Amino acid sequence: MNRTITAPCSASAALAAPCLKPKPLSCSRLAFTARRVAPSRMASVQVRALSQDELKQQAAWKAVEYVSSGMVLGLGTGSTAAYAVDRIGDLLESGELKDIIGVPTSERTYEQAKGRGIPLATLSEQPKLDLAIDGADEVDPFLNVVKGRGGALLREKMVEMASAKFVCIVDDTKLVKGLGGSGDAMPVEIVQFCWKYNLDRLQNLPEVAGCKAKLRENADGSPYVTDNSNYIVDLYFDTPIKDAKAAAAAISGLEGVVDHGLFLDMVDVCIIAAATGVEVREK
Repeated sequence: MNRTITAPCSASAALAAPCLKPKPLSCSRLAFTARRVAPSRMASVQVRALSQDELKQQAAWKAVEYVSSGMVLGLGTGSTAAYAVDRIGDLLESGELKDIIGVPTSERTYEQAKGRGIPLATLSEQPKLDLAIDGADEVDPFLNVVKGRGGALLREKMVEMASAKFVCIVDDTKLVKGLGGSGDAMPVEIVQFCWKYNLDRLQNLPEVAGCKAKLRENADGSPYVTDNSNYIVDLYFDTPIKDAKAAAAAISGLEGVVDHGLFLDMVDVCIIAAATGVEVREK
């Protein structure tokens, strides 16, 4: 079920005007009026395009409308999810939301939420969540998504699988025809032990044939280490993954793989912000 909500436009005030009852005009007056408003003389109204950050904020704020007092929430990681965490903090501070408990999906989300005064817990303390709000790196037409370019894929998947509803928030640049189609990384979290062995095995899997596997590194060239003390191998595709479910199963079947960034059949609601408005897609 899809519905579209028009995003607020910064130029709407400039377009608004009181409704005036027109006076009857004679034919000569009509001709004169037509000359006065010829296209070459018409004033143009400049409408500022929304930035990507503004679109992310719109999607995040729309997602927070699904939150009600007393909920246990999964708090996502990434630039879009950060807007949702801040919005929840604002509503708690104003008293519009009460008795919220958040389960963060990364150390940086933990620090952000703690700084905003959001009460926090772990999955061990709150194993059943009402709602999770998180971003995505790619979204296909069936609401399957790629996540984890921010490095938090394992905790994100654990928290979102424990949630009764997963609301995914993106801007329209994240839409793809098939997962892997953006050409950016599809992450796989692996143990540090014999990481090169597992990198080679990932690259040679028939289910992801043609991909290029690279160990994720920090700016100084050292291996990137997740919050769980693991490494990440990023898979890059020239064309979309042919069978994402088969790829997910094959990757998970390798010893030493902790988890992957294919989040299949998990999203219940996807909120997509674009210049034309905010679209809500539901399964």
